[in-house]
Amino acid sequence: MTTTTQQDLFVTTALHTWEQSIKRASGFFDGCSDADLEKEIVPGKNRVVYLLGHLTAVHDRMIPLLGLGERLYPQLDELFIFNPDNTAAAFPPAQELREYWKTVNELLAARLRGWTPEDWLQRHTAVSEEDFAREPHRNRFNLVINRSGHVQYHLGQLVWFKK
Repeated sequence: MTTTTQQDLFVTTALHTWEQSIKRASGFFDGCSDADLEKEIVPGKNRVVYLLGHLTAVHDRMIPLLGLGERLYPQLDELFIFNPDNTAAAFPPAQELREYWKTVNELLAARLRGWTPEDWLQRHTAVSEEDFAREPHRNRFNLVINRSGHVQYHLGQLVWFKK
């Protein structure tokens, strides 16, 4: 018989929060046609495709931050991190962005599922060892929870989208 520890519960909660956020966002994006993706969420604001690319780029940046390897799609930064939505920008085709979203999130979920509680509490790579010694809350667990909130924030924007 196995015993669930408090650490295990924290890990389960973080993983569930992450996976639920991704599932909700994926459901939204999957429910949009390619033409829907090109529409503004509300007049004068970001298009849906921009948020798909933005979230994909942010999650791709998590790979090295969590010490999981090299990024898959660094080319997305210029379009979706460093610049606001721009109808004149040459975005990758919608199907390509959808595949990027799926691939990066499958990679992250698979790796997160394999972590021990100790793995979750390691520092992420944007924090120096000295800073981490002073601020141990700047760990992988914190980063995943933060990025889950980021997805939820943008899902809150997307509720205004009318097909």
